[in-house]
Amino acid sequence: MKNLADILELDGPAGPPTERMLQILTEACRLFATRGFDGVSVRDIAQECGISKATLYHHFPDKDAILRPLVMGITRSLHQRVLRAIPAEAEPAEKLRAFMVESARFFEEYRWAFIVSSTVFWTDPQARQRRQRIEWRDRHEALLRIILEEGVQRGAFRIEDIGMAGRLVLGALNWMPKWYDPKGPLPASAIAEQFYDVLLAGVGARPDVITI
Repeated sequence: MKNLADILELDGPAGPPTERMLQILTEACRLFATRGFDGVSVRDIAQECGISKATLYHHFPDKDAILRPLVMGITRSLHQRVLRAIPAEAEPAEKLRAFMVESARFFEEYRWAFIVSSTVFWTDPQARQRRQRIEWRDRHEALLRIILEEGVQRGAFRIEDIGMAGRLVLGALNWMPKWYDPKGPLPASAIAEQFYDVLLAGVGARPDVITI
């Protein structure tokens, strides 16, 4: 997983996270993703980091304080990164490909963090934090709908329900971190390319093709 400093959103004027904070966040992220938030104790995180509980508490008062910057940072960073990857003047089909491939690359790089984020998206007790995450999620979904609508208007896509098509794309992408194997034969971007090809070509046989 890449350096979490690139995606974190930490509260307060303390500045960028220290190396110790990043170590705690990285190990906690992996543990939360593999065992579940409730299945991990502060002691577990401290042991994985090779530090005392007192040292961990010096940086984070509780598990929620560790989790919150991960969840917010993933939601915001995914949208911003995908937005930057989409060529402004490209055709709708190329924009859709860029949306899908860059999403897959992001998931591959921050797999554990995304799994944690998606698992606890709705459980943050701080209403303000939930609203902010929902706003970033809505921006991301709106970006995809704009691409699909542009494709319909230009005759590049044949879509009757933009919302349904968007959910199909996001559903395929958002589940990737849960089953994707980094040790497998294909990088996540190549899998997204295949998703894109299937989506544009469709799975129905052409009328003039005889299937057996």
